[in-house]
Amino acid sequence: MNRTPRQVADAHVDALCDLDPITATALGTRPGDDRLPDLSPAGLEAEARLARDTLAELDRVLAADPALAEDPVEFRCARLLRERLGAALDLHEAQEGYRELSNLFSPVHSVRQVFSMMPLATTDDWAVLGRRMARVPEAYRGYLATLTEGASRGLFAAPRQVETVVGQLDEWLSGPYFAGVVAEGPAELRGELDAAATAADGAVAEVRDFLREVYLPQAQGTPDAVGRERYARFARRWNGSDLGTGTGLEDAYAWGWAEHRRIREEQRAAAELVLPGSTPMEAMRWLGEHGEAVEGVEAIREQLQQMMDEAIVALDGTHFDIAEPIRRVEAMIAPPGSAAAPYYSRPSLDFARPGRTWLPTLGKDRFPLWDLVSTWYHEGVPGHHLQLAQWTYVAKDLSTYQTAVGGVSANLEGWALYAERLMDELGFLTDPGARLGYLDAQQMRAVRVVVDIGMHLELPIPADADGALAEHRGRPWTPELARAFFGEYCGRDAAFLDSELVRYLGMPGQAISYKLGERAWLEGRAAAQAARGADFDLKAWHMAALSQGSLGLDDLADELSRL
Repeated sequence: MNRTPRQVADAHVDALCDLDPITATALGTRPGDDRLPDLSPAGLEAEARLARDTLAELDRVLAADPALAEDPVEFRCARLLRERLGAALDLHEAQEGYRELSNLFSPVHSVRQVFSMMPLATTDDWAVLGRRMARVPEAYRGYLATLTEGASRGLFAAPRQVETVVGQLDEWLSGPYFAGVVAEGPAELRGELDAAATAADGAVAEVRDFLREVYLPQAQGTPDAVGRERYARFARRWNGSDLGTGTGLEDAYAWGWAEHRRIREEQRAAAELVLPGSTPMEAMRWLGEHGEAVEGVEAIREQLQQMMDEAIVALDGTHFDIAEPIRRVEAMIAPPGSAAAPYYSRPSLDFARPGRTWLPTLGKDRFPLWDLVSTWYHEGVPGHHLQLAQWTYVAKDLSTYQTAVGGVSANLEGWALYAERLMDELGFLTDPGARLGYLDAQQMRAVRVVVDIGMHLELPIPADADGALAEHRGRPWTPELARAFFGEYCGRDAAFLDSELVRYLGMPGQAISYKLGERAWLEGRAAAQAARGADFDLKAWHMAALSQGSLGLDDLADELSRL
């Protein structure tokens, strides 16, 4: 019997889990797997070979039964699989894996993060963790071999990325991190766990020393900006669309600038309600010093948990139908040495590990709430958690690839930014401080579009720029000008803004996915509402939209308009 595209996609996921056990742990499908991926050049080639083999099998399946292309579910799966694997192969053939280093999502981080996803309920669970931790040195040696091979080809990450990761690794070692992970392990495994942790922390030190003493001197002179050709490849990876064609990137840049100007006017009106006569930045500084705040790390974790629990109760049955497994979500504190931005980790396929939101504290013990409310609507409920947990819930009806491995940032981050806007529309942001925080988050995402494209393509600063940019109109963007612009219009603290700038430079094209994705979600909703008129049901639309699985920007608005 001929296979279907969904079966091809799920076979790809299974084979990928053989090559990348971190993916299997994220899915929760192989709890006893104690391996780590091969991060050496051979590992890169093995994943590329799998992608090529899968695409060949997809072509064979569709050629054998052309009617499969008429099935909308199979068609969406086939299109997603082809686009995602094609984008990955484009990056591989451009040798990007040989210089993959940034302050977020790089291999050095994924090896650490997998230990926060592993079950630890039994002695056997701890034994699996210990065996995997003992493999950390081997995994990191493979990664250093890849960077070394890249260096021999003249391929380097920019010094700014290297220096930032070295600083993060210093923080990991101050714990040290892996020793902290095993501290609560069972007494009968004490020797094995401590030995594994010592070796893993030693490997972290080796990575740090290599980056600082060997790689960084070689990387000097590597520019932060990646240029149009490389940026277009990365933008496709994060957005599921070939934005590099024609004037697509320039159009996105101009739209981002227009959004920045529009949101600025909304911020001015909102600032008046917080502190009459103030500018938005003055009002946000005042909120940081005098607004409502929570003292203590555990206290803010409890506050964020309560916020998500209350949102589930308020939204279920009115604007969403939230299945029982999805009602469980956990607020967590991110480990030291994380990037500054909060993040979310999805549940395992069986929901044994729930979805989790993570707050980096950056050493702070006091947490103003004005900028956290909409952020937790974004990271938790109704943002990332409702989408990704719903995908997990419907995975059996689609494919694991569509609902997990094949995620597109523009879809994911676009939904989460849409979720913030939805909560504003529904009246959950009537507190003046919280609403100014929401607008600050919107402004930050608009600024991201401008500076991410502007820096990497070195586009000219718009002619109507004012403030810190006024004397630089028409000149190309630089990281220094982007940082000054960011600081002028974003109310987050300096450490956060510095971390964000490094992130944009190290992950080209990811930062634009938020606003471009939100635009697609809003366009899709507006088109569906116009088509259905008085019969449009927002709750039904939400649930249908959240049950489609992953889509890229090339398809998202159109598919949403049909619901």
